[in-house]
Amino acid sequence: MALLEKIRVKLGALITVLIAVALLSFIIDPSTLQSAMSMFSSKYDVGEINGEGIPYQEYQQKVDYFSQIFQMTNGSASDDQTQELINNTAWQNEITERVLIPAVEAAGVTLGEEELYDLTQGVNISPVLMSDPSFVGEDGQFSRQRVAELVQAISQDQTGQLGMYWNYLEDNIEKTQKVSKYLSLLEKSMFLSPVELNRAIAENNTSYNVDFIMQPYGFALDSTITVDNSEVKEYYEKNKNSFKQVESRDLEYVVFEVVPSEEDIQLAQQDMEKVYNDFVAEENVKTFLARNSDQPYNPYFYKEGDLKTIATELEDFAAKAKVGETLPPFQQENTFIAAKVVDIKQLPDSVFVKHILLQGEAEAKADSLLAVAKKGNFAELAAEYSADQNPNVAEAGDLGWMTQQYMIPGMESVLTAKKGDVFTLKTTYGTHIVKVTDATKPMKKMQVALLVKEAVASKATYSDYYAKANDIASKAEGNLEKFNAAAKESGVSVYPAMRVLPGAKTLANYQHTREISRWANENEVGSVSPIITVDNKYFFVVGLKAIHAEGYTPYNEIAPTIKSYLMMQKKGEKVAAETKAKLEGVTTIEAAAEKLGTTVSNQSGIAFSSLTSQQLDPKFIGAIAGAPENTLVGPVVGEIGVYYFTVKGKETGAFYTEDDAKARNQQIFAGVQNVVPVILLENAGVKDQRYKFF
Repeated sequence: MALLEKIRVKLGALITVLIAVALLSFIIDPSTLQSAMSMFSSKYDVGEINGEGIPYQEYQQKVDYFSQIFQMTNGSASDDQTQELINNTAWQNEITERVLIPAVEAAGVTLGEEELYDLTQGVNISPVLMSDPSFVGEDGQFSRQRVAELVQAISQDQTGQLGMYWNYLEDNIEKTQKVSKYLSLLEKSMFLSPVELNRAIAENNTSYNVDFIMQPYGFALDSTITVDNSEVKEYYEKNKNSFKQVESRDLEYVVFEVVPSEEDIQLAQQDMEKVYNDFVAEENVKTFLARNSDQPYNPYFYKEGDLKTIATELEDFAAKAKVGETLPPFQQENTFIAAKVVDIKQLPDSVFVKHILLQGEAEAKADSLLAVAKKGNFAELAAEYSADQNPNVAEAGDLGWMTQQYMIPGMESVLTAKKGDVFTLKTTYGTHIVKVTDATKPMKKMQVALLVKEAVASKATYSDYYAKANDIASKAEGNLEKFNAAAKESGVSVYPAMRVLPGAKTLANYQHTREISRWANENEVGSVSPIITVDNKYFFVVGLKAIHAEGYTPYNEIAPTIKSYLMMQKKGEKVAAETKAKLEGVTTIEAAAEKLGTTVSNQSGIAFSSLTSQQLDPKFIGAIAGAPENTLVGPVVGEIGVYYFTVKGKETGAFYTEDDAKARNQQIFAGVQNVVPVILLENAGVKDQRYKFF
């Protein structure tokens, strides 16, 4: 026991719990212990596949692995958005390894060593390698040599990163090839028989001209139509698979957006007034704005109409202003803006630029090459001397059309250069010999400096909004009924949020609301949250109204919808029977319309092949395709009414060919490709519970 005590002191409470569990295993039933351990460990699972939990630690190892791959290939740490992508990649990898690849291999798909070699060094190079920029040669094409160089360098790489990256590529190559072969098997199984082919061609080349009348059901209740609970229950049981649902929650919430008060806006106005006169007198506006404006100096040249997107006052001012003139401050919502015209020029929207890029020691040749470039063939010189050997341009040295928005930093002067000018300039890439070969028509453009003062919520304003949210949260006392009463008493609107998913990161139009869904996941129906702050700008108080468990929508929730549907069906049958009795002995569509007190409509070009694109009832279209010509047909019970019709004629064309039918079959296969993973995931019982941790 002394040793046990030392271990406890050294390793802390966690190891104590584990040892205690181990000691208990000698005196309790092993199956009971296994169940207890399972419950303990499942709390730390990020998901479940095929009934097996995926431990957080195991998943995190995959996240770390893909994070390393990202750093190796991008050379920088990931931001929040990229980290989310990495997390999802790790999860998809779990699904691929545990669901997709086992299904592929169960279908008999394998990958031999020779095939793997062919995918990396042979004739049929894997798209995984073909799309990797690491293996693009100087000619811009895939280079087997670069693949071989990487493999050879692995043994010399003491960091182990090259080996890790190559293993990553091989794993992707193998999985991609197996899935590709599996999909190829599926595609071959979608055989279009001659009968199906001929039928598809006939259906697409036949259109109908139809006269019809429709007796609508209407929305009024009919007391003669009843649907009892046994009918609803029977429909529910027969169509249960149509009522599957994912886990979600219904919320109610109030939200307070922190916006500047009148006092805050007045302070911003006073700040503007303090510096405006200096702004008028200042010549170095760039430095002045860096010290005094809430927005930095923007050297952009605006043409007519551009400033309107910022404010109409700016556009009106710029239309008549001269260099040095200023626009006094004006208010736009919670912001005060003053403006000064810095420069006016005749500039094109875009210019076509060629260049010769010199780097390192080659930069010493710039002056001599410039003299030659002014007289010689620029493209030939670019092909011989430029470090930029882009194979995807029309002529060596082409950079293409440049604008103020699409510009290599440091090359802005090309916009003011004359067509045909050849000159040098420097950027972070090196020394460029530049030639402007074309330009759009110059027009008047203005460089306008904007002095901006934005009103921001003060601490007092922030506290006021917090107090309002806190008042409701306090009065609610964690109870949904009291929450609604408190909101009503305060005159604050309560908003519903239906079917919020467990890992939701948005709520209505609000972003970054992960903490709200996290709170909802951890509390019971009827609970009310404390204040939840989002983006340091919004204060939420949230109530949990309902939890929808994963599985089938409960009968009591869906029963009213089913009942309405069945009543509509019965109403259709009743209207069909009533109209049929009225039309006993009637043989023409015109006489039928007169009997039913309605008018005849006509529709031409109706094709059975386009059930959903003609804004007509699919059941109606289906009946048309099988009806004889010049005969009154009906009743046809549709979705919104009962139809009677007469096919006046049909046309048969030849525009839809065998190739079209096969192309359509390919489109159907594309849909199958998308459905297969969904079916596999459903069969594997995949549960994504990462929202508990991320």
